[in-house]
Amino acid sequence: MDAVVENITIDAWAVNDILSCYADKRSEYFELFDIVKGVDLSKPDSKVPFQIYVDICNWIEHKLGRFNLIKAGRRIGESTYKCFIENGMVNENSKPIEIMQALVDFAKKGVHDPKKRGWEIVSSNEKSIVMRKTQLFNKHIQIGLLDSLIRKAKVFGVQVNLVKEQAKGDEFDEYLISWL
Repeated sequence: MDAVVENITIDAWAVNDILSCYADKRSEYFELFDIVKGVDLSKPDSKVPFQIYVDICNWIEHKLGRFNLIKAGRRIGESTYKCFIENGMVNENSKPIEIMQALVDFAKKGVHDPKKRGWEIVSSNEKSIVMRKTQLFNKHIQIGLLDSLIRKAKVFGVQVNLVKEQAKGDEFDEYLISWL
């Protein structure tokens, strides 16, 4: 995958979701909040340089560990699902594949990338979906995001596993989402 983030922006609400996990530790994690110093996060749809997202995720991963990113991903998943509902992309009876298709479509709107990178559905069946991440989203945040979203389809026994990894030489990260 192309690792260039120039000319890519992300909506401010996603950055705010991540930072909100640490709002009560602002003074303790001042380095994290310094990353967004001077960045307008006041409007949810403000465009934030994607590099800010990358820097925030890297700081959290190196200082606090990957579980903290999964937790942030779950929060982003909740906000994403709320946007899906508000925009009529899904409803409370939507199936897992419909929710994942909404994610594919939503990423195209929330991440402004001239190369149109985001998410792809690789395959699906009644009990699983394989999703490919074609954007430089943090791999751990995506575990939380996908887990949170798929549970909205009222399925049980959910597992989200990273089955292909760029860090291990694969072209893209791919996630197997399965349920009972």
